Amino acid sequence: MTAGTHLDDAGAAVVLVHGRGATAESIVQMAEEFHREGVAFLAPQAAGNTWYPNPFTAPVETNEPGRTSGLRAIADAIDEVNDANIPTDRVLILGFSQGACLASEYVARDPRRYGGLAVLSGGLIGETVDPDEYDGDLERTPVFFGCSDSDPHIAEERVHESARVLQQLNGDVTERLYPGMGHTVNRDELDRVAEMVERLGG
Repeated sequence: MTAGTHLDDAGAAVVLVHGRGATAESIVQMAEEFHREGVAFLAPQAAGNTWYPNPFTAPVETNEPGRTSGLRAIADAIDEVNDANIPTDRVLILGFSQGACLASEYVARDPRRYGGLAVLSGGLIGETVDPDEYDGDLERTPVFFGCSDSDPHIAEERVHESARVLQQLNGDVTERLYPGMGHTVNRDELDRVAEMVERLGG
């Protein structure tokens, strides 16, 4: 699903990755909170509204082929943006929940200069996080992690571990944990994403 400025007329883009049980349409609606002129929005849709079947902390193989398919959906969206002559360093990737896990995993496994990464209630995928599995240079890509300190699906320590990996990859990482927020997105997070989109230009 697309929204915002038409890709052919845009100078920047945001790839939006929805959560479990949600839709491309729902995360595009959230993007209305940080839309700006000149920015195209692209949101892939998961089959059955779910990218992969099990918790993101389950053994990786139990979430295949969904995990790999979800990562490919992000790559395809970036390819579409690049084909419209928008470079990757003007592309922000944003995900919520299951989509945030995919977004962080994608960027960590294909590190280069992005316009930004916003990980809202998510973290890197797998039973454990091994920093040695990730290598490369994000070239100071702006990275924002936002999550509740008591999210029922995302352990606080996994957020910390994931942020450390992105820092290790030379990301410009900001991490914010919100007391008792639950599994949702708050105004401060939306404002921070709006600032990231603003910096993309358009």
